Amino acid sequence: MIRSFLSAALVFTAMTANMLAMAGDTDPAIFLVRHAEKQAGPNPSLTDEGTARAERLAGQLENAGIEVIYSTNYHRTQETAAPLAEALDLEITSYDPSDLPGFADHLKKDGRTALVVGHSNTTPALVILLGGEAEPMPETDYDRLYCVSGEDTVLLVAGGDALSGPGCP
Repeated sequence: MIRSFLSAALVFTAMTANMLAMAGDTDPAIFLVRHAEKQAGPNPSLTDEGTARAERLAGQLENAGIEVIYSTNYHRTQETAAPLAEALDLEITSYDPSDLPGFADHLKKDGRTALVVGHSNTTPALVILLGGEAEPMPETDYDRLYCVSGEDTVLLVAGGDALSGPGCP
């Protein structure tokens, strides 16, 4: 009788551990956005409208479970990421936009929920490299926010309604 009980307890423990491990194997949500509205010139800062969009984006993603924030090393992308980084007390990590395949591999292996701030030519390309779907982005488009998780892609409005919890809505 004791052997039967111990055997059942071992089987239950193994099944529970397996289910917990499987629950932890979910794909992280990766949010990708182009920088907000910018001024003219080389390496410009954000306009007032762009600064306002960056603030709205921070409010939108504050409860999305973001664990790491990536940005290219330009004023406009850093300034877009800054309000959320400040709200979450996170550092902004720079990435090299000339090696998107390598960066996509890093994001997939890292396993953390991330925000990636890029450009009109890098954001859709990175969405596709992560397994998502994206259309080319016009130079005048600042309001696309992608959420990629596994094979799912959700297109949101950058600076839109706040997300209520972690993951893609």
